[in-house]
Amino acid sequence: MFNDLINHILPSVEHFRGGGYWIAFFAALLETTAGIGLILPGSTIILILGALAARGYLDPGDLIWFAVLGAIVGDNVNYSLGKRFGARWLKNGIWFIKPDHLEKSRHFMDKHGAKSIFLGRFVPSLKEVMPFIAGSIQMNIRTFMFWNALGAIGWGFQWVLAGYVFAHSLNLAELWLSRAGLFLAVVLLLGTLLYSAKWFIIKNGKDISPVVGSLWNSVKGAFLGNEHIHAWIERHPGTTTFLHSRLNNSTFTGLPLSILILAFIYVLALFGGIVEDLITSDPIVFADIRVANLLAVFRSDGLATVFTWITLLGKSQVVIVVIAAATVLLLIWRRYMYVLPFLIAVTGSEIFTYLGKLAFHRPRPEMAIFAESSFSFPSGHATIAVALYGFISYILIRLTPSWQRKVNVFFTGILMILAIGLSRIYLGVHYLSDVWGGYLVGAMWLIIAISICEWLQYRVIRNEPPAPMRMAGPISLALVCTTVLFFVGFALHYHPSPATSGSNPMTAVSDVTAIFANDHMHSTESVLGEKQEPLNFIIVAKDERQLIDTLTNRGWINADRVGAASFIKVMQSLVLKTPYPSAPVSPSFWNARTQNFSCVKPDANTLAPVTHHLRIWRTSAITREGASIFVGLVNAVAGTKWGIVPKLSADLDSERESLYQDLVVSGKIRPLGKKQLVQPQIGTNFIGDQFFTDGKAYIISLL
Repeated sequence: MFNDLINHILPSVEHFRGGGYWIAFFAALLETTAGIGLILPGSTIILILGALAARGYLDPGDLIWFAVLGAIVGDNVNYSLGKRFGARWLKNGIWFIKPDHLEKSRHFMDKHGAKSIFLGRFVPSLKEVMPFIAGSIQMNIRTFMFWNALGAIGWGFQWVLAGYVFAHSLNLAELWLSRAGLFLAVVLLLGTLLYSAKWFIIKNGKDISPVVGSLWNSVKGAFLGNEHIHAWIERHPGTTTFLHSRLNNSTFTGLPLSILILAFIYVLALFGGIVEDLITSDPIVFADIRVANLLAVFRSDGLATVFTWITLLGKSQVVIVVIAAATVLLLIWRRYMYVLPFLIAVTGSEIFTYLGKLAFHRPRPEMAIFAESSFSFPSGHATIAVALYGFISYILIRLTPSWQRKVNVFFTGILMILAIGLSRIYLGVHYLSDVWGGYLVGAMWLIIAISICEWLQYRVIRNEPPAPMRMAGPISLALVCTTVLFFVGFALHYHPSPATSGSNPMTAVSDVTAIFANDHMHSTESVLGEKQEPLNFIIVAKDERQLIDTLTNRGWINADRVGAASFIKVMQSLVLKTPYPSAPVSPSFWNARTQNFSCVKPDANTLAPVTHHLRIWRTSAITREGASIFVGLVNAVAGTKWGIVPKLSADLDSERESLYQDLVVSGKIRPLGKKQLVQPQIGTNFIGDQFFTDGKAYIISLL
């Protein structure tokens, strides 16, 4: 949907490229102006402009600074308004911002001091008010300017880069996921983000909640006080009564049930969307295959063992023991109202998953580490992760009085659910969409179970909960320890059967160009299957060893395969500024597969550092004489963008001709011609750099 929006407005962007920066400036300025910022979606505008920058229509650096400057100016306008009118507006309010809302914002500032200007910048409903409060209390202008500028810079980077990365994320994934061990870095980054979010909520959640609630009451009061709204309410008493009942927080059938129904409908719509994509073979299906092939490239025995232990948390034997243990714990602690919803959540999700597998009959990925007997969609592990561990987290949050513990339980549950889903993708036993579909199925049954619990909570008279059974504490400890020991023992003795190879048999061809089943195979492709740079070599060789030896004799270096060791070398090279000539090459897809191997060749004869990259794919075809047929793409990296991302050279033809002449000089090849694979074209490669080519490929045979 977001990409559709971007594509719809792109034609208009052509006419105001320069104006886009000023749109960012005024969007940021007005969003932080008291009153206006509460109804102007300035952050959303900046987000969309960041996505346009990813398409090359705006410069991301310039866009960030225009947004930052606008935010700084807007905050200063707000500060000046507070300094001049603060006393009057704090007493009487302004528009629908009531004095109570301003007072709670002021309390937030009193608690956090000057740094609240920085913190408030990232909290909706606070960023529009904090500068005004600062002016009204006569905060030192230098102190205000420091924290204001710091917050504006962070806010500008946050929203511009969010849009930029979102629009560019799939392309960047192709680059970064190829870096050995960066998989671990991504997991670590996600963990850090979750921990940071948890820390922020624990520390500031209780302070932010009253402010947001006050703002909601202010907006609600202003809305209902509008004469036109009041007239509409009088004309439609039945509808008004219905809406009022749906928003009533004092009964379960009011606001709680409305929220749960909306959440269920939303999750159901998402599940319907993923089913439609699966049936119609939308881009997500193309992404599934390529992500599975990509992850298979940098698997390691150590990580496979770790993720196998994690995935066993969703294995049926372990799940049954956890369900039994949790049920017994609820009974001995006399928390009877949770037992039936708990069993409904896990049973319903498992039945729904079983029916889904029968309905879709989706085969398992070919790159799986071990064999699974059931069908692939949806993932039963992902489903039970949400239904089982999600509901256990809900119970603990309900029963835990401490705010900090509630937040810790919530994020622990989220982390466990994500880890189980990630383990299924990493081990290759499920596609990405299988896991996402499983999450949605589990979420639907989790919402149903929570709805039943909340309904029971409203029906039960709020007396003291019944006392637990005698010796409940020691029995619970013994039960938990037994469950953990069972899991450890099961994991130690779990030895699944390895998956059978799904490789295709070799096909003999008389014409090497017969390897292309369709025009789409003439080019490399993105993770979604979109055409990228065209191939520029077709190579006939006795085997892979002969091809590597021929290239090595001409100065090419066989690039290391991705793995923990190569990742460490990459990090050392970046930190110590030492060369790493055989560093792994970022992947490119052809026929849904990443390259089988890559070669690199540094060019010491140029003023700027240039490294030539050659990616080679082994085809499933052989010649009549039994020689293997390979296809290749040669290009060059000329420097980096942002100091990290490699910048690829646009001229593919020069790289092709250079490699061809290099091989001719070696006397080790026999030219077989030059074929027009695609029409001459200008395009964009997988990290957004432009390329141009005449569309021709050399056909050579090694001697």
